[in-house]
Amino acid sequence: MTHVEWPLYEVFIRSKQGLAHRHVGSLHAADDQMALENARDAYTRRNEGCSIWVVQSSHLIASQPEDREAFFDPSDDKIYRHPTFYTIPDGIKNM
Repeated sequence: MTHVEWPLYEVFIRSKQGLAHRHVGSLHAADDQMALENARDAYTRRNEGCSIWVVQSSHLIASQPEDREAFFDPSDDKIYRHPTFYTIPDGIKNM
């Protein structure tokens, strides 16, 4: 029997009290359905979640830490995104 590497899946769970899914781990599975069922068995044993997402790791696109400056810094030159030049009227308190 030849060794076949199953694809790696990333698992995201939404808790019962949460509004957003959060990454909880990874697993290998033969197909999408197996990944979903294995994620349920591995990551929601104590009834923690109400929704599960699985996605093949190869389908995720992410920024790289070394590209941080070029990727995120262009927003610094848009002063309208930062409310530092507004004057606060006297009747409104700073929080």
